[in-house]
Amino acid sequence: MTSATDALPTDTQTLLTDWLAALERELPAAAELRRVLHREPRASGDERETTERVAAAMDLEFEPVADTGGIGRLGPDSGPAIGMRGELDALPVTEATGVEWASTNGCMHACGHDVHLAALTAVVRAARDLPLPYALVPVLQPREEAYPSGAADIVEEPAFARAEIAHMFGAHVHPGVPVGAVATGAGFVNAAAGELRIVVTGRGGHGAYPHHGDDVAGAVAQIISGIPATLRRTVDPMHSAVVSVGTVRVGSGAANVLPASGEILATIRTASSDEARRLADVLRDFVAHQASAFGCTGTLEHVEGEPELVNDEALVAELDGLLDRVGLDHAEPMRSLGADDFSFFGTAVPSVMTFVGVDGGGVSLHDATFLPDEHAIERVAKTFIAGYLAAARRLDGATP
Repeated sequence: MTSATDALPTDTQTLLTDWLAALERELPAAAELRRVLHREPRASGDERETTERVAAAMDLEFEPVADTGGIGRLGPDSGPAIGMRGELDALPVTEATGVEWASTNGCMHACGHDVHLAALTAVVRAARDLPLPYALVPVLQPREEAYPSGAADIVEEPAFARAEIAHMFGAHVHPGVPVGAVATGAGFVNAAAGELRIVVTGRGGHGAYPHHGDDVAGAVAQIISGIPATLRRTVDPMHSAVVSVGTVRVGSGAANVLPASGEILATIRTASSDEARRLADVLRDFVAHQASAFGCTGTLEHVEGEPELVNDEALVAELDGLLDRVGLDHAEPMRSLGADDFSFFGTAVPSVMTFVGVDGGGVSLHDATFLPDEHAIERVAKTFIAGYLAAARRLDGATP
């Protein structure tokens, strides 16, 4: 493979060398910041204290966005900028890692956001005295783990336009990627995601006299069992799509009472938002007709979430050529029907999301024992630096 950085200009190579040297000096403080953030996590929508703590650690002014988030700027005061996303929120998980700096407030950074924030802080601090050709804009984003999406709000705010962000870059730890490697991949990365709420209503009654009521429970059961077949008849089998039922509520617990209503909650994941809308329309008709066959009424509400996450091809090509320069290996692309609201940034500007390999203790993201190794901060930080340089090279080519 020929590296895109075989002929790095002298000033770019100097910037990279100096940045990595400065980063090394910042890593001890970043490790301590990570522990503080991990010990005192804040849930989605309640991240203001985290934003203030990170802003103070970066020693940078931030303009408020999305209620509890912020946008900063380092480098040139005007002109195109390169954005780097750091997620603020934790999950409603009771931690079970057993480390001395574990959270005890019922929330947990079980998705690595504490690592991302610490790494981004180290990158910003390490760049303070460097001659950045383009501004570095740290974006502290709330509500990545919950709706309404913090990223969706940010791209709609005037502050995002004022920041003049030309490219956005994200890095996320992942135990499915080998330690020391980074997964990039151009094109589709994550699914368009949303939620379905299905409600079935009818006449309640007594279990001894079912002919005087409607079989709401039977309709709910038939709808659940029929969803996979409806999906199979609707979506091209060469396209990825899944509908997974997560919650079913029918009745109040009595064995002899026919319920008057039932509810199904499901997640819908597809390769595109358009396909999700089409599938939801077909399912809406299916629910109505299936419920009608049981003498009931059925409705479906489709709540759209994140659009599909698509990595910019040209940015990925530049980034892939820089990873080895920061001491990181390449991993196979991580494509899945998972979702990340970083995709909203991709609808606004050419962007790249990467996945950085970590040792997570043999468990998955969101597990109560998930705890990335401490050296993950350095690997994520180096990925951010490579991302900045990749975006700068794209801007160099676009700037007369």
